[in-house]
Amino acid sequence: MSEGPIIMLASARIFQRENLVLNNVDITVHKGEFLYLIGRTGSGKSSLMRVLYGDLPLTEGEGFCCGFDLRKLKRAQVPYLRRKIGIVFQDFQLLSDRSVNENLLFVLKATGWVDRKKMDLRVHEVLEKVGLANKGYKMPHELSGGEQQRVSIARALLNDPELILADEPTGNLDPETTEEILDLLFAISQSGRSVIMATHDYTHMKKLNTRVVRCEDGKLLELGVVNAV
Repeated sequence: MSEGPIIMLASARIFQRENLVLNNVDITVHKGEFLYLIGRTGSGKSSLMRVLYGDLPLTEGEGFCCGFDLRKLKRAQVPYLRRKIGIVFQDFQLLSDRSVNENLLFVLKATGWVDRKKMDLRVHEVLEKVGLANKGYKMPHELSGGEQQRVSIARALLNDPELILADEPTGNLDPETTEEILDLLFAISQSGRSVIMATHDYTHMKKLNTRVVRCEDGKLLELGVVNAV
């Protein structure tokens, strides 16, 4: 694991093509920290995450993520950065033509795993961690929205990442399922991984003692810790 902060951005300026999205970004995230990234749709939350996983270049300021210098990040290094990051999307992004197990095996093969016994064991481990140990044979359409999101979280855990980036992971879920997914992501942070959860739904934030950062008017504002109620 990387020493020091998992993420450090200083005086960073984040662009979408020529458009400045976030200006003068300063943020540090440490191992095992759970962070809410809040803000309206279009406020820059996704752009910030895309910089962290190497999908948008960082051209101004300083930036480090999981031991990689984002200013010097070469395209060939991006897959290695992403092995240290698990990404959870709002729309699950599961392959609809294969089972849960096959979805996860596909990712392991794509990231260089070759030993089938070890791959099968890892798939079972991550499904157990998200409470779906007996659902590996199911097709995605046979699962509820909450179960599909649990599979996408299991997928994010496959390569034992240092950081989980969850971009609106509860956007398509009902309130009860949202709470379950939140609890799961928070438990993952308690195991030593850093978790950043982007959301525009503030209703569940006060359930957990967590640090909150807001994207607003082209800036990143530190709001401190929101206490559980």
